[in-house]
Amino acid sequence: MNRRAVLGGLFAAASVPALAACGGGVTSLKGDGGSGSGGGSSAGGLVIGTANFTENQLLGYLYAEALRAAGIKASVRPNLGSREIVIPALRQGDIDLLPEYQGNLLLHFDDKAKQTQAGDLQNALTVALPNGLEALPYAAAEDKDVFCVTGETADKQGLRSLADLKKLDRKLVFGGPAEDKKRVVGLVGLKSVYGVTFKEFKALDASGPLVKGALKKGDVDVANLFSTDPDIEGNGWVILADPKALIPAQHIVPVIRGAKADAKVRKALARLGGALTTHELAKLNKLVSVDKKDPDNVAAQWSKDHGIAKS
Repeated sequence: MNRRAVLGGLFAAASVPALAACGGGVTSLKGDGGSGSGGGSSAGGLVIGTANFTENQLLGYLYAEALRAAGIKASVRPNLGSREIVIPALRQGDIDLLPEYQGNLLLHFDDKAKQTQAGDLQNALTVALPNGLEALPYAAAEDKDVFCVTGETADKQGLRSLADLKKLDRKLVFGGPAEDKKRVVGLVGLKSVYGVTFKEFKALDASGPLVKGALKKGDVDVANLFSTDPDIEGNGWVILADPKALIPAQHIVPVIRGAKADAKVRKALARLGGALTTHELAKLNKLVSVDKKDPDNVAAQWSKDHGIAKS
């Protein structure tokens, strides 16, 4: 299905306020348990938080460029940490906006969720997000978790899909972020859906230099990477197919405190979401992770080149 067609069809559904609360565990990045900054519109500006990996930082700077082009003050707090940190920060009001990923975000709030298609995921997020948070229309761009092996391992062991891992049960070493140990899109799901367990789990990083270095050196056999990571193609690594749809759609979705989601914000982020395709996101990732350019500068130049920001 055409991504842009899906995007357009979800604009109305994504603007419905969240209906269900999710309790407990809210903490403040300030460490004071305060109630956050509050505010009833974008007039006071927005603080964008990002997780601790390159692509999410890039997305945060892209959001800032889009908002500034619409006359909205925006700042970025990059590299805050995993979802287990940034979601409580958003709920608390330490930050106002996050770039997120549909499927994994839904599983964060509902680990029994079965939706895998973009439209179904967006509707489910509308219900699952805590009171005060809202999922805005998702972007054309998608970046899914993938489980990779080296070309050599794939050929030697006959690995082409996640189902093939079963024949090597308890013989392989898995590498990924620490959260993979308890996530459905991680060890939990690989065991329940594909019946595979691993000899060892190595807590490394999220599609970063640690896990990719370990895969190169053979310290891990299977690595959790992101589908837009240019190093997958560059190293000839093999993405294992997912015939049982363990990994849901992962379109980029802005998650915002509802109090900040006025019409100007919605329009600015929807415009960015229509222009940002998976192909463009992969190119941006390469500029930062391979060419070693600063993510804020990359985001600023791309936004100008694509008419998102003023030249």
